[in-house]
Amino acid sequence: MINFGVSVSKQKDIEDKFIKYNIKDCDLVEKFIHSSGNGGQNLNKVATCVYLRYIPLNIEIKCQKYRTQLLNRYAARKKLIEEIEKKLFGEQSEKQKEIEKIRRQKRKRSKRAKEKVLEAKKFNSLKKQNRQKVEI
Repeated sequence: MINFGVSVSKQKDIEDKFIKYNIKDCDLVEKFIHSSGNGGQNLNKVATCVYLRYIPLNIEIKCQKYRTQLLNRYAARKKLIEEIEKKLFGEQSEKQKEIEKIRRQKRKRSKRAKEKVLEAKKFNSLKKQNRQKVEI
């Protein structure tokens, strides 16, 4: 695989996920395009934007996040992995996470938790009572 100029752990992570999801370099179509937006002369001279297409699932990625082509190649591959994960089992897991979050929010408090909340409320009420003016 290509050295993208990132840390070894990030490089290894991408390689492992490519192996895990059986992504081969021959299944990728990679093109380099001139980026758009701010960047001045660098954008006019160098094709830093990366277009990546994964043929088996027909996923297209375009990345121009960074000013260098190498980092954009890394970011495009990272995005590709995220899209593949989303296509394989993402939608269900996203919904499942949301359902679980709502379930946790609606769950009843335990007796101990209720007691703690009540103690805090009593303590605050005592503080407020002590702030009142004393009449003589």
